[in-house]
Amino acid sequence: MDDKNSIYFGPYPNAGDLYSVLRLIRRIFPYQSVMNHPKRICLYNHLGLCPCPPVFQSLEDERNYRKNIRHIIQFLNGETKKVLGELEKERDEASKKEDFEDAHKIQLKIDMTLRITNPLINPFNYEVNPNLAEDLYEKDLESLLNLLRENGVNVKRLERIECYDISNILGDFATGSMVVFTHGQKDSSSYRRFKIKNPPKIVPNDYEMIKEVLRRRLRNDWPLPDLIVIDGGKGQITSAKQVLDSLGFKIPLVGLAKRNETIITQDLRQIRFSRKNPAFNLIRRVRDEAHRFALNYHRKLRQKSYFLSTT
Repeated sequence: MDDKNSIYFGPYPNAGDLYSVLRLIRRIFPYQSVMNHPKRICLYNHLGLCPCPPVFQSLEDERNYRKNIRHIIQFLNGETKKVLGELEKERDEASKKEDFEDAHKIQLKIDMTLRITNPLINPFNYEVNPNLAEDLYEKDLESLLNLLRENGVNVKRLERIECYDISNILGDFATGSMVVFTHGQKDSSSYRRFKIKNPPKIVPNDYEMIKEVLRRRLRNDWPLPDLIVIDGGKGQITSAKQVLDSLGFKIPLVGLAKRNETIITQDLRQIRFSRKNPAFNLIRRVRDEAHRFALNYHRKLRQKSYFLSTT
């Protein structure tokens, strides 16, 4: 008999596959798996798989749990794009509030969601083509190159891509990070961190921060990029372009709007593309790596500050 208060999914041809998916989902969005949960912390809570709703201590705990359930429903309905969009918004809000631990946890959820929803590659394909990974990177690069050229971005090649992430926080923790992708792959030896020397004292100003970081970067003799990616919208792009123009650099420049299906060109046009486009794989990797690198830097700065304040 149908329960009008329940939501049904399926039917599924293979129960084993369904349970495998649920186990994966539970690692991303923990949930209670029994009808009558004891009013105490269970073993699965220690494993990070069950929030234990009967022992919630606040409305915030309940809201977060309902959010998890909503994401699970969306996931099972095939609405992964909506799930990712909400998670990215939550991550950005946590970063603005300087809650970098929470932002890092949300980023891990995004990474895991993308990992289990991206198409899998048959391992046998690597036996047929040992260079398959490189070929896939080249495919992503070619797709992004074509996408940019078709929309008027004068890019000759994409051997070196630099992405900048500016953290909008006050005082000594105002930072900028630069990650580098060479031939479509992470080049961590070329990553750089910038501690903002003149952070705004009253109102945080992303635009001035991006100007400072780019000036300092371009005054170094590091290899010049074929493309600069700014994590931000029209304001950040305008500021970055002012720096490039003032220093006489003709480097192609784009920005990633909050919704990462939208690229902002340096003449402030918007390029929208599907997540199914191979270019998205590269854009996502670059953006996610910039966020990860920035969050790790913040964590180190805060730990250092805490250590100094207690000694």
